[in-house]
Amino acid sequence: MQIQITDTVTEDDQNALLTGLRAYNLQFLKTTNFGDLAVYWRNEHHEIQGGLIGKIKGEWLCIEFLWMHESLRKGGYGTKLIQAAEQTARERGCLHALVDTLSFQALPFYQKNGYQLQLTLENFPEQGAARHYLSKMF
Repeated sequence: MQIQITDTVTEDDQNALLTGLRAYNLQFLKTTNFGDLAVYWRNEHHEIQGGLIGKIKGEWLCIEFLWMHESLRKGGYGTKLIQAAEQTARERGCLHALVDTLSFQALPFYQKNGYQLQLTLENFPEQGAARHYLSKMF
């Protein structure tokens, strides 16, 4: 057996690790309420103008990505997007939501939408920036 160090993560290697990790976790967690959730704003050409991709993990909606085209920012579209995701998550049994954002991204947006700051990692990913973790109870 040997240690290998690489800058390339292959899909096969990632799947091997996830398979092992999931097998271990199944001993401790019920996974009946796990899955993907996506909500998109599309224009008349079906091009994505904004959207949210998340994972349902038990009683939690974990928001992984949220992006709005510049032309839709400040117009309430992001709020409608997150509300639609939260409503769907509640319908699927979620009681909470979790999201993280960088200091130059959307902290005020999430706070305006009822998310409470739980943790800030200063100087992440570099000096002068920060990563904020927020949660919301439905």
